[in-house]
Amino acid sequence: QVQLVESGGGLVQAGGSLRLSCAASERTFSDYTMGWFRQAPGKEREFVGAISGTGRSTKYVDAVKGRFTISRDNAKNTLYLQMNSLKPEDTAVYYCAVRRRGAPGSYLVADFTSWGQGTQVTVSS
Repeated sequence: QVQLVESGGGLVQAGGSLRLSCAASERTFSDYTMGWFRQAPGKEREFVGAISGTGRSTKYVDAVKGRFTISRDNAKNTLYLQMNSLKPEDTAVYYCAVRRRGAPGSYLVADFTSWGQGTQVTVSS
């Protein structure tokens, strides 16, 4: 089972930027679509964005489109989330996960697995 570890969170002012990383334990990382999700206090975990195994295809939720960019470096078994123009409503714990092979094209929380421990992002106004 692949292990995922998120890092890079922190406290920033509105309009600032952060780059999150997600390190995977195995080279087979490159065969899977990876996703970023977030969970704010008192709210459900929600989809943020995803990237295909090759890195050639990406998907974003409308709330972050144009501000966040997902990328991956398969040689380093690492997934990234570049977050620009941050807003207070982006405050949440951010998680990375692997999409199950049996759920092609899905961006549902239930269709991802191997969740990391999460990294806190706090955006002040």
